[in-house]
Amino acid sequence: MTSPTPPKNPPADDLPGTSQAPEAPDEDEDDPLEGPACVMVFNASDPSGAGGLAADTTAIASVGGHALPVVTGAYARDTGEIFEHFCFEEEAVTEQARAVLEDIAVQVFKVGFVGSPENVSAIAEITSDYADVPVVAYMPNLSWWDEDKIEDYLDAFRELMLPQTTVLVGNHSTLRRWLLPDWSGERNPTPRDIAKAASAMGVPYTLVTGIPLPDQHVENVLTSPQAVLVSEKFELFEAVFTGAGETLSAALAALLASGSDLAEATNEAMSYLDRCLDGGFRPGMGHILPDRMFWAQPEEDEAPDDGSDPDAPLDEETLRAIAALEAQNETRH
Repeated sequence: MTSPTPPKNPPADDLPGTSQAPEAPDEDEDDPLEGPACVMVFNASDPSGAGGLAADTTAIASVGGHALPVVTGAYARDTGEIFEHFCFEEEAVTEQARAVLEDIAVQVFKVGFVGSPENVSAIAEITSDYADVPVVAYMPNLSWWDEDKIEDYLDAFRELMLPQTTVLVGNHSTLRRWLLPDWSGERNPTPRDIAKAASAMGVPYTLVTGIPLPDQHVENVLTSPQAVLVSEKFELFEAVFTGAGETLSAALAALLASGSDLAEATNEAMSYLDRCLDGGFRPGMGHILPDRMFWAQPEEDEAPDDGSDPDAPLDEETLRAIAALEAQNETRH
């Protein structure tokens, strides 16, 4: 697969939510200072770089967007597990976001793990003030957290955030446990079953990932309650990754912000993630991380920068110099 081409920025008049942004000085339409589309991201800081805001900001930049990261808390974690999460007060989250929103026109909101029902409420209030701006919400696996906190958080997210969400992104098993806890059918719920449950909360589109298939493949499906819009199958990597879902949802948000329609943005985001996973690396002793900047790495068979051919035979002058050095070494010993 090829990496997505950084998309062009849509005209300012077409940007959702620009009517609520401050007026900019009169500038020529071809002003070279006009930059990439902006995505405001609500998530926790992750010092390992595996997920959280580190994943969001890198993925958004990699596909051509500009991230506006709002810190909702901080993880104490490594690449293998999360040990603790320290949540910011909702006032701190609100102040960060409002300060930026009074200055910069935002094309998409992306909401990850924000740490508390109070922060969910604060963010929902902010996004409701920008009703024309799409919201991409990602629900990660929270099994590392205290069970009582999980329940309160999911209840708040369901009641306050989902009614404002344009696209909900999550792993099949995570979304099933959350949205269809009483599912008792003999078969697993389909992506459309999950989308119908999300739709009851006000979500028009759901991107369900990691659906297991035979022969070591998985499927990612973008669907509404009525129909499947995008379905892609991928070979299952024989590795444990951390940060894949945040990478996918952040790339999707950036591509939507840049003017791609939902189906096109989803296809490009999934292709981008596949390349990130293919180039995955293990910086520590834990899980493998997606290489969100894979395109910046040198090719394995790339020629040396000096233009020389490493397989070319040595010239006579070099051979004589090597022989002289070897003779000196023999004399010394």
